[in-house]
Amino acid sequence: MSTTTDDLSRDPRPDEAEDNAYFPSPYSLTQYTKPKTDFAGVKHQGAYTEGRWKILAIATEERYVLCQNGKMFSTGNHPVETLLPLHHLMQAGFDVDVATIAGYPAKFELWALPGEDQAVLETYAALKSKLKQPKKLADVVAEDLGPDSDYLAVFVPGGHGALVGLPVAEAVAQTLDWAMANDKFIITLCHGPAALLSVGQNGRQSPFRGYSICVFPDALDKGANVDMGYLPGHLQWLLAEALEAQGVTVLNDDMTGRVHQDRRLLTGDSPLAANDLGLLAADVLVGALQGGS
Repeated sequence: MSTTTDDLSRDPRPDEAEDNAYFPSPYSLTQYTKPKTDFAGVKHQGAYTEGRWKILAIATEERYVLCQNGKMFSTGNHPVETLLPLHHLMQAGFDVDVATIAGYPAKFELWALPGEDQAVLETYAALKSKLKQPKKLADVVAEDLGPDSDYLAVFVPGGHGALVGLPVAEAVAQTLDWAMANDKFIITLCHGPAALLSVGQNGRQSPFRGYSICVFPDALDKGANVDMGYLPGHLQWLLAEALEAQGVTVLNDDMTGRVHQDRRLLTGDSPLAANDLGLLAADVLVGALQGGS
């Protein structure tokens, strides 16, 4: 007897590594994951050859997000949202450094890794050593940031793991403050914009107040993601709501793969936006070095 998608369980699967922790349900993975992305090639192959400018990727080292019901979601960085934008930038000629808050290994939602997507798999292989042994972000702030820094852009991937640590980390706030003060680019998508909250803490007005962005829609995190068992419970807070409370305008209330540029901030709404955000980021960064902006 054949099994249809609708026959699959909508109960989150237990993560045996931790008490009361769960992976997404089998049904939800059929809705949110595919063996290949929409990648169809790069636009700026080898366009940058000077070798100085790099991308600073701030990944989460957190595996678990605690839900309101006491259950934990086993998460991390989303592989497509991390690797596909970086693929476009690396193919354009930019090197990538990876940092986490404490310097612990970046965590991945490997259940979302598209196993037949060569671009994603090649980039994962190229960056694996840096993801396993990232820089400590406070060391990057102390030693590598400043007016003469070699970083052209800061990239924060998505995945629900970005909701833990990044929104309140002083090193994240210092990095984004540096980027804003030195006209660097900030690239982020899905739940990655949680990092933007770090510069609006403790009564401080966010420098992103008045900016427009795309993020993962709250409607899914408080509705369908729970109903289909992608999440094991309701989140303790919602990303778009928190960003809007700091004066940021969220453009989307659904998940369509939308990307957006507001000044030097480039954002996308979900894994569906990863390829287009990579294309946009490569366009913008290569154009900036060629005198386009």
